[in-house]
Amino acid sequence: MSRLSFFLVVTLFSIVAAIAGCTDEETVYVERVLFDDPPAGAGNFLGYDDASTKLTVCGNCHVGQQTRWQGTAHAHAWNTLAQSGHMQGVCQKCHSVNELGNAVTDSAGYNSTHDSRYQDVQCESCHGPGLDHVNAPDNTQPIASIAISQNPPTGCAECHNGVHHPFVEEWAQSKHGTVEPHVLDGLEGATPANYQTCRACHTGQGALEAWGVDTRYIEQDPGTSGHLAIVCAVCHDPHSTANEGQLRFPIDSPSENEQLCMKCHHRRAEPEVAAQTIRGPHSPEGPLLLGDAGWIPPNTDITQIETSHGPAGNSKLCATCHVASFTVTDASTGQFSFQATGHLFQAIPCLDATGQPVVGDNCDVSERSFMACANSGCHSTEDQARSLFTFAKQTVDDLVTQVDDMLAQVPPSEFNLGDGKFTVADGAWFNARLGELPGSPIHNPFLVEQLLRASIQALTDTYGVSAPIGYDPAFKLHSRSHS
Repeated sequence: MSRLSFFLVVTLFSIVAAIAGCTDEETVYVERVLFDDPPAGAGNFLGYDDASTKLTVCGNCHVGQQTRWQGTAHAHAWNTLAQSGHMQGVCQKCHSVNELGNAVTDSAGYNSTHDSRYQDVQCESCHGPGLDHVNAPDNTQPIASIAISQNPPTGCAECHNGVHHPFVEEWAQSKHGTVEPHVLDGLEGATPANYQTCRACHTGQGALEAWGVDTRYIEQDPGTSGHLAIVCAVCHDPHSTANEGQLRFPIDSPSENEQLCMKCHHRRAEPEVAAQTIRGPHSPEGPLLLGDAGWIPPNTDITQIETSHGPAGNSKLCATCHVASFTVTDASTGQFSFQATGHLFQAIPCLDATGQPVVGDNCDVSERSFMACANSGCHSTEDQARSLFTFAKQTVDDLVTQVDDMLAQVPPSEFNLGDGKFTVADGAWFNARLGELPGSPIHNPFLVEQLLRASIQALTDTYGVSAPIGYDPAFKLHSRSHS
């Protein structure tokens, strides 16, 4: 029988006669079998060494990963299945070790043996069968893949799918599900150097590298595996429960450097005043939410405003609106139809005819779902949230138009974004672009309003251009929206 063993060294000390003052040592080697051979048909999956303590065979050596994994939902997958009353075979396959989640294609592990050693989602669920590795650790490296394919499903997609938990289906439709075409073209083009900074947020490998994650995985080298999108393992750590949802970073930290979403969504929230060419905001949502974005005109008294969407009244920050789950019921029967997981990452998504959220902006605001706003407790009803959104957006849109009308009156020498000179006109232009960026103003409409009003005043003071007819400097969005 082929088994892995190790020798436990036990040193026995015995004190001889006190008058002798000497010590005898005896070393005893005790052999312990670490695991039994996997049963026939298991496909070389090893499973648990001790199911009662959730010690995997892998965990005998990989102690750190074993310890962290034991606190994850995967380590308790079988019990949650039993407690939910869904102990059917179709459910068991995603709550045990088998061919799902790894490169194995034939039935294996629990699916073929129904041996309890394969219950729960263990190391081998992602890393694949470990028998060869434990027999020859130096010669085999069962590195996991983090790539995801929806059709056919691979990796996480083999379990985290379906109407009850369509994480991958929703993710695949989101912008996280693909690498932006122009970024991909740049990375694979003749001069990719200009796009290397883009990797840190636009590719899976780039994000993990930028965040200091040195865990090995099959697709680690994009030169051989291609550039991954922001796949599940970028945001979720399969080995850790340090943060809610096994996220790599917290979602409740009001810090651009620590909050998960803001680690990418914080780019060019302020103008690059020393650059040769002034560019507009790129992904300023984090600083906007925290009240720290935009160009503040000189001699202007603007205190950075943290909107009600910020940490004072919204502990989960971005996730409250952008990763909101809700149940869809069939309108004709009132029965369960679909469980939205929020992995479209759209705060106010359009809905299809069945009530499911969909990607895109091909609907009027009256047809959008504001359920995240209402279910979060921030707004009493969807209608209230929709009304406030519409009012704030219209106010900001009007101010953006007024700033742009005034910029058209500024001398061309003062409004040249590529002359290496930063002017009041350039700053006002940046604030207008901040105000019109899709989705950005609503992250902090009160701050955006102040920035645009200050820009209008600065353009008047600096260039003598007139504010548009009908402009009311006394109007305040904050007072109106809370009346």
